[in-house]
Amino acid sequence: MELRQLEYFVAVAEEGGFGRAARRMNIVQSAVSQQIARLEREFGVLLFDRSTRHVRLTGAGDRLLDEARLVLAASRRMRSVAGDIAAGDDGTLRLGTLHVPGDRLYRALNTLAAIAPRLQVRPRRLAPAERLAAVRSGELDAALVRALRPSAGLEALEVWTDPLYVALPADHPLADSSRLRLDRLGHLPLRLAAREANPPFHDLVTEACGAAGIAPPVGPPFTTLQQTLADIAVGPPSWTVFYEVAALPTVHRIAIRPLTDLSVTTSLAVVPRPPGPALRHLLDALHRTTNT
Repeated sequence: MELRQLEYFVAVAEEGGFGRAARRMNIVQSAVSQQIARLEREFGVLLFDRSTRHVRLTGAGDRLLDEARLVLAASRRMRSVAGDIAAGDDGTLRLGTLHVPGDRLYRALNTLAAIAPRLQVRPRRLAPAERLAAVRSGELDAALVRALRPSAGLEALEVWTDPLYVALPADHPLADSSRLRLDRLGHLPLRLAAREANPPFHDLVTEACGAAGIAPPVGPPFTTLQQTLADIAVGPPSWTVFYEVAALPTVHRIAIRPLTDLSVTTSLAVVPRPPGPALRHLLDALHRTTNT
């Protein structure tokens, strides 16, 4: 069964004849007759009574007419939805997300909803390395990742830039400065998470240290921000670098100072091809959301 056969069936029923249906469909009458005959053979029933001067539906044809109309309506609906998906106005966007300051991500998603109300975003929270792997495999359409650089199988589309902060003992002489540069921190052990935990951010910090001409001693690894700040407060002098995901913490015996020569950019990780309409809508929404 083909959709055109159902279209001919409905046209003959509504027009009351094969000739009028052929004119309506802008085809020859023989083509309509042939396709209706094929449909009748496939169904195993007669759709029209051809014994009178007017072509009339049989009982079977009358029963199947509503079904044919439903199928054609569903086909038109499917074409419409497919067109909206192709335009980026409908469909599902699978997005890897991350913690961001304040309500920035929620505001971006609300903006996206205003741009494309029928486009559904399915957020998924994964570790950075897992987010990147999911985009490469096609499990995710895109993922927000900090400090991402173009790599094999991925492209980075920049969306936000945020400051970075240093945490160090409050009684350390460097804590007297309101802002810090990396080149002043080379003598203190650096607490940094293992590279496999967050390769983009690890590389950002270590390469920035090299560019600043320092090679800080390796301190105990960064675990969580809360635990790491507590360890810095009571242990030998050390420091860590972090980005804000909530309000900057206030911890006894810890000084937090902004870095002047290093920031972190959040990008949308995608496969390296021109972004489709849905991704362009998402990028537009993200860019409209100012840093907080």
